Amino acid sequence: MPNAQTILDKKGSDVATVDRATSVLDAAKLMNERRIGALVVTEGERVVGIFTERDVLIRIVAAGADVSATKVGDVMTSPMACCHRDTRLTECKTVMTEKRIRHLPVVEAGTLYGMISAGDILAGECADQQATIEYLNEYLHGTR
Repeated sequence: MPNAQTILDKKGSDVATVDRATSVLDAAKLMNERRIGALVVTEGERVVGIFTERDVLIRIVAAGADVSATKVGDVMTSPMACCHRDTRLTECKTVMTEKRIRHLPVVEAGTLYGMISAGDILAGECADQQATIEYLNEYLHGTR
């Protein structure tokens, strides 16, 4: 059964992080530069939360907050949902669906191992379905 590590093996473990004292403006610039929707928030080496596009929209834009003066630590989502490397993807998908989130950091004993997204899970499911289709097509019609 595929797990979070299955995705990390394919995409790598690089995760964009930001310190909780970083301004929302700088965090948003980083998200825009990297074309990502979430940053894991740290305090030193410790993971303390997640800062997402939704946080920007709800806690900054809608609230009329000053992006330069507001610190990420003041508007991040904490505590955050996360998973372990051996968490099955079906469980990750369930958590994402129930909590209505798209990013799930992979954290064990305070160490950040990576991040999986709903898009990563969907891509894996599509690849599995395509492989099944090709297998069944070859089974029904013979090999070429």
